[in-house]
Amino acid sequence: MIEIINEHLNKFDFDVRKSRDARFMDQKVTPDVLCIIADCVSNFVADRDIEFTKDDIWNDEYFNTNVKGIFNKPDAQNETTRQEYDKFTSQPLRTLAYAGVLSLRKNGNKNMYKIENKQLLEFIGMKERNAYIFLYHYLIKVLSDSNILRFFEDFKNKCVSGDISNADFQDLKTRFQRFIIGNTAINGTTEVNRIFPKILNIYSCENNIEGTIKGRLSKRQIYYTDLMYNRPNWRDIDKNKNISRNEAISEHETLMIEQNEAYSDYQVQKAMNMIRKMYSTSEVKDQWANGTATQVHHIFPKAEFPIIAHYLENLIKLTPTQHYTKAHPNNKTQQIDKDYQLVCLLAKTDSVENSLRKGEFIYRKESLIFVINTGLSENLDFTIDFREIKRELSRIYNVA
Repeated sequence: MIEIINEHLNKFDFDVRKSRDARFMDQKVTPDVLCIIADCVSNFVADRDIEFTKDDIWNDEYFNTNVKGIFNKPDAQNETTRQEYDKFTSQPLRTLAYAGVLSLRKNGNKNMYKIENKQLLEFIGMKERNAYIFLYHYLIKVLSDSNILRFFEDFKNKCVSGDISNADFQDLKTRFQRFIIGNTAINGTTEVNRIFPKILNIYSCENNIEGTIKGRLSKRQIYYTDLMYNRPNWRDIDKNKNISRNEAISEHETLMIEQNEAYSDYQVQKAMNMIRKMYSTSEVKDQWANGTATQVHHIFPKAEFPIIAHYLENLIKLTPTQHYTKAHPNNKTQQIDKDYQLVCLLAKTDSVENSLRKGEFIYRKESLIFVINTGLSENLDFTIDFREIKRELSRIYNVA
């Protein structure tokens, strides 16, 4: 998917010295906010070829229900909250427009948006991890086109060598301030200082180096959770610093699900909706596969395994007969038929493999293995191939 992202980005010249636009990035543009705004746009537009405004997204019930619950914000329909929501919706939309994912035109004093790259928009809206990946590659392109990436690279090299100092951090910050003030309509450091941390910390997180916290050089490297608008409990997330970025992402998702029921429900429903859109027929090709596939089944039950309830790799499209007579024997939805669970896992493994072979971005093999390890209390190696996954599944269920 990174190739697809870069192929899109390479179509554009993002040089800020030419665009004179400082809103390529902004204070509210964090991976989690960008993700949910992208999802809200996809949900609002659906299959229509229409223009929309930030107010269209703001007034949509899907936005109001999910943003209010997940980010603990007041009701979006309350007029007194307009200022609260204005930047939350407008800034991510401006970034998506600058990046060419959306188009933007002025209609009086309104910004009119339209989807230009549906595939990328859906990728960003799928997971916060995806939004983070996109933001990193997008910002690298902007900084490179604007000929200021070299200053960030100098900062990185000093961090890696262990020679970084507060003076080096202030030098980078000052260079960025001068660049923005000298090339855009922003004429003071206050606004620049709100944008700078959002750029530096994504760059720092990806490169495992120091960044900025509370306007100063951080005393440690920047972690994935530092980037989020909606952060989990710091006392929990700070317990382990010696973890990989992917582990930090998984830990963030786990804590958010544990601490925020609305977030969990949103992630599960979003994943189920995606599976519904992806498959028109059952993923399990057996004698009960005839008919319309209308059911999305949790291979490992949501109530028993909430941590993987939102994983696409744990969801499978079935016909009603498959769902209510095979997956759940005698229509008892609290029970799982173990033999048919294996059938579903083998079929899902094929779905994941076929999707990845086509170059799609929906699934990750590592996530499939994580689902299996979690649901079956196993410790399969994340490097095994799909044939080995199916062999291991057969072994596990035959032993059981």
